Amino acid sequence: MSKRQTWSSSITYILTLAGATIGFGATWRFPYLVGENGGGAYVLVFILAMILVGVPVLWVENVIGRRAHKNSIDAFSGEVEGKKIAKKWQIVGYLGIAGAFGIMAYYMVLGGWVITYISSILNGSLDLSKPISAPLALQFYESKIEHNPLMIGVWTSIFVGVNWIILKKGIIDGIESSMKYLMPLLLLCLLIMVIRNLTLPGAMEGVRFYLLPDFSKITPRLFIEVLGQVFFALSLGFGVMITLSSYLQKNENMIKTAIATAVINTIIALLAGFMIFPSLSSFGLSPNQGPSLVFQTLPIVFSHLHFGNIFAIVFFLLLIIAALTTSLPIYEVIITALHEKFKLSRIKAINITLGFIFICGNIPCILSYGAWRDVVWQGRNIFNNFDFISGNVLFVLTSLGTLLFVGFVLKDEAKKELSNNNTLNPRLVNIWYVYIKFFLPFFILLIFISGLFPQVLYKWL
Repeated sequence: MSKRQTWSSSITYILTLAGATIGFGATWRFPYLVGENGGGAYVLVFILAMILVGVPVLWVENVIGRRAHKNSIDAFSGEVEGKKIAKKWQIVGYLGIAGAFGIMAYYMVLGGWVITYISSILNGSLDLSKPISAPLALQFYESKIEHNPLMIGVWTSIFVGVNWIILKKGIIDGIESSMKYLMPLLLLCLLIMVIRNLTLPGAMEGVRFYLLPDFSKITPRLFIEVLGQVFFALSLGFGVMITLSSYLQKNENMIKTAIATAVINTIIALLAGFMIFPSLSSFGLSPNQGPSLVFQTLPIVFSHLHFGNIFAIVFFLLLIIAALTTSLPIYEVIITALHEKFKLSRIKAINITLGFIFICGNIPCILSYGAWRDVVWQGRNIFNNFDFISGNVLFVLTSLGTLLFVGFVLKDEAKKELSNNNTLNPRLVNIWYVYIKFFLPFFILLIFISGLFPQVLYKWL
């Protein structure tokens, strides 16, 4: 097997990490959760959770990845202080692989939805150059998204194909090179939308809702829900950070790179709010529209703007770029495991990964709004069950496993890895180690219980 590649520089590594975390989590999921949970209160708790939970767990996954320089399964192997690590720990890696599959099953279909909006605006079937009503926006969503599986399948296939082209070039020539262009383009699109929406009449009322916290909204339930979003936003628990950091050079300062990643992710998520809430306020639309906020409410906003079609295309282009920067690293988790652990050629690993997910994940999710809409489990269709199981079960169990692995197996070796052999902030690293060993697992268990038995936990709280 050829020599394992490493990132060419800290900047490109940080851009790739940021790209992996700035997907639909920041641009679609974060805004609608803010709208549902009291605006500024959610934002405040999100920032606190990013500092207290997000960054420490990022360090955990970075330590596991760089220590081993292996895929996200074999990273839980080797020796510690002359003793061989029990093979059962690799179960954590397999859970991450399963979570990556679950996310990509519906994630790529969301990409197909976004491309459908872009193509519909370009071909005139969705005209946002003049005001449209809420019933018309809903009618378009139902006819083009929920009841048009063939077209969604075509656009999803094209989105998968773009990922295939980039992944085929490898971790450096493919993923790293694309991030150099995609991330600045994403930021440019975002800034255009923020500036435009902040200049709308009545925009400041939306800003006040977004930034001024209503402290009565800050409850234990809110904090637990925010923790789940932090994990989703930072791509924690899917093996992504373990895989990306496994290509990191030993002299890299992982403390700084993780902080930079969390800061960039938080800034992008906050900017996404500035892109959305001022415009909703300006046109008197409710911010608590849930997941439909982006696909049903915002087109109404764009239709009331001068050059509405252009701004809508910029917005949906932003979404698809964000989705691409996240889908590439998640795919890479599975590809790297197949390539290294099961000795498949990279191109064969890519074909199997993308093909298997498309057949067993993307197609069922597409059909869950069509021929298979009656296939329901626990009140959720196939699409929503992939989201629920991967986000509320698999990623939580994987994260819990990584904390226990670092705290009770790697021990001092983990501290040496994070501190570059005790040369970087040894006091901070010692505090981090105690924190992730004894305190964070408790919070992860709370997330897990809240995901599976929310009413029981919330009643107790």
